[in-house]
Amino acid sequence: MARVRPLSGYPEWTPSQRVVEASFIEALKETFRLHGFAEVETRAVETVERLAGKSDAAKEIYTLTRLNAEDAADARLGLHFDLTVPFARYVEEFQNELAFPFKRFQIQKVWRGERPQEGRFREFYQADIDVVARETLPAHLEVEVAVVMARALAALPLPGVTMRVNDRRLVEGFYRGVGIEDVAAALRSVDKLDKIGPDGVRAELVAQGVPATAADAVLELARISAPDAGFVEAVEDLWATTVTVDDVDGAQDELRAGLEALVALVEGVNAAVPGTAVADLRIARGLDYYTGAVYETFLEGHEDLGSICSGGRYDSLVAGGGFPGVGMSIGVSRLVSRMLGAGVLSASRGVPTAVLVAVTDEASRTGSARVADALRARGIAADVAPTAAKFGKQIQYADKRGIPFVWFPGDDGDGEVKDIRSGEQVQADASTWEPPADDARPLVVRTV
Repeated sequence: MARVRPLSGYPEWTPSQRVVEASFIEALKETFRLHGFAEVETRAVETVERLAGKSDAAKEIYTLTRLNAEDAADARLGLHFDLTVPFARYVEEFQNELAFPFKRFQIQKVWRGERPQEGRFREFYQADIDVVARETLPAHLEVEVAVVMARALAALPLPGVTMRVNDRRLVEGFYRGVGIEDVAAALRSVDKLDKIGPDGVRAELVAQGVPATAADAVLELARISAPDAGFVEAVEDLWATTVTVDDVDGAQDELRAGLEALVALVEGVNAAVPGTAVADLRIARGLDYYTGAVYETFLEGHEDLGSICSGGRYDSLVAGGGFPGVGMSIGVSRLVSRMLGAGVLSASRGVPTAVLVAVTDEASRTGSARVADALRARGIAADVAPTAAKFGKQIQYADKRGIPFVWFPGDDGDGEVKDIRSGEQVQADASTWEPPADDARPLVVRTV
């Protein structure tokens, strides 16, 4: 028989590893719900035309086909590669049933046909939150979304995170002020700073026709960073010493609006989750549709992983205009993969079972099952030993699975329960006994 080989890019976890992933998902859901976000789930497929749009995403789309199918309709469908495209379709389709501003969270698997590597999968969980309005979106929601996501990340057993934030109005106003006409192209170049460095970005800008002095000013702006409103003075000084052209299409007003919004964002996030937000004017998010706040979040000690959570404000969720919003997205699987691979997290056990009910002999199995059911009725996860082996063997069975307690039945639901880690054994009644809170269910443990 041929050896079974894993498929690259499609992660599968052991039960203990799945406990970690599931705990992340549940913790995220709990935080999102506490802040009034409704959960939605969209279908796994969209039309290929909708998925591809006008971008180059077509090369990443997995299309559907059926073996021996005469009808080619499935060939026009593809698996979604993110949660934004299906959400846009969802809002457009159900706009008359939704109440706006609509606050939603969505945690689902997505499929993306890119080259597998560390932190890059072809099948993975993604978690998104968005607030979408029908016509206008209040500025305070840019702060709210960042706060909710900062609290969600703080609820996970992670090393510290830093949310680096910027505002596209600030950046675009400055760029136009120094004479850059194709702002979108310049932003895409600045977004490559980590990949090609300042010299590479400068070369790209000059190749686009940006004057060398303007390119230098753009790079100087990208160096400005502060954990508070201290960046404002640095931007104003740079503007005063750099901008020599007349105000272009209200560039200075746009810069001012961006500065004010960024101050509110940094101060708002840090008031809610101290030490999280940093104004970083190199954060560009090269995608053209962002129009206000932009966010990128990094895990301390794992900066090489890149941004683990990103997003921003956009003027139009639906193609053709309408429904402005703001949102952020977490790559859950890549985050879990790094934490497991680096040995940062582990689960206390891989099974939910807190207590194994022993079986004295097969004739008494019914009594053992009644004890297990009495425990389950009170919310205690219990299992019955698969064989009536010697008690030592049954204890070994529990120990191998990480089950902390073994119950030795007596008469009428009573018996003795043994903590197989400490060896302590006490009298117990199935109608009243409770395991310690830390043993009631598997826990995720920080090991580093």
